[in-house]
Amino acid sequence: MRRLGDLPLMIYGVLVLLFLFLPIAIVVPMSFSAASSLTFPPTEFSLRWYQSFFQDPRWMEAMRVSLLVALLSSLLALALGSVAAYGLVRGTFAGRRLIDANFMAPMIVPPVITAVALYIVFAWVGLLGTLPGLVIGHMLLGVPYVVLIMSVAIRSFDVRIEQVAFSLGASWFTMFRRVLLPNLMPSAFAAWIFAFITSFDEVIVTLFVAGAYQTVPKKMFNELVLQINPTITAIATLLIAFSVCLFVVFALLMRRAGLLGPR
Repeated sequence: MRRLGDLPLMIYGVLVLLFLFLPIAIVVPMSFSAASSLTFPPTEFSLRWYQSFFQDPRWMEAMRVSLLVALLSSLLALALGSVAAYGLVRGTFAGRRLIDANFMAPMIVPPVITAVALYIVFAWVGLLGTLPGLVIGHMLLGVPYVVLIMSVAIRSFDVRIEQVAFSLGASWFTMFRRVLLPNLMPSAFAAWIFAFITSFDEVIVTLFVAGAYQTVPKKMFNELVLQINPTITAIATLLIAFSVCLFVVFALLMRRAGLLGPR
């Protein structure tokens, strides 16, 4: 009886999964089409659009900028978010909930609102259209995910282990380096992956603050405005594969940290 009662829920879940998977099932075959225009289903298969992507220096430059910005912003987000998470979890000061909500704001506020706010602030301080401004903008979007993941990890770590280290004469830095950091490393790496993906896929804030800098998502958007270039499907497929690989690593790390299913 219970299985029959769960059947509508299972059907609903499968339908939602198919709906979400449908764009991928269309884009991936189209990226291997030999036709000169977008064709589905493809009648002939070829790697011409992948070759077009890797041989175009403009796309390679956009990829270089995307990787550089994602790497720098995710490392900064990890450092800032981890310290913030530790203070919010272990601290006893007033206003913690308000500060916690402030860190989570970029996840709740519509991206275009965040982009306009950053545009105004960066224009005021002279960071608009600069690489540091782009990195800071992406960092702000990655911090909430780091705070969220690291808060769960720190809350799951027994505080008495830290207290034992202090009672044996360890300084805070020694306790952090030899006790806290090794235990939180899988969660920290998982948080960094999430921040990296967030930055690498970001387009709205980039359109507002990047100026002449071209990231891969921004160039894809600009290409679609001007023309329908089949190279976009090859890039989209590569980005999907890249994101799936990182999410698999993320899931394995979270499971190793005991935050996702059994060890």
